[in-house]
Amino acid sequence: MTLFRYALVAWLALSPGGAMSADLLEEITGYLDFASETEGIILPQQITQDVFENVFFVDALSAKDHHGATIPGAINIDWREIPGRLDELPETGMVVVFCNTGVRSSQAVFAARLLGHSNVLVMQSGFEGWLQTAGYRPE
Repeated sequence: MTLFRYALVAWLALSPGGAMSADLLEEITGYLDFASETEGIILPQQITQDVFENVFFVDALSAKDHHGATIPGAINIDWREIPGRLDELPETGMVVVFCNTGVRSSQAVFAARLLGHSNVLVMQSGFEGWLQTAGYRPE
């Protein structure tokens, strides 16, 4: 399903009473039935130097919350904008989305994965976890 079709389905999904359409409910349920508990998640400790060199990082903090400190090489896309800006993400390779703690980025990753980008992962514990981990820290 194309991004336009997903946007259209999402727009049409809510009736005046706020009920979800059967088609959208089926899409979401199908995704959740297929996904494992750890689907779409990576821990900072798993991002070793070798992995780091091949990751496309997305800092999902809003412009208001983004203070400049980030993972080297990360691009900044507000977590709410990720579904509409999926064309800026590589279709292959590992794309890791993070915010401060992983809460907002997990919502963006869920949407991206529902929209067909299975290579997009959320960094559990976010940038705070990145800073606290014993994992690879680029110079």
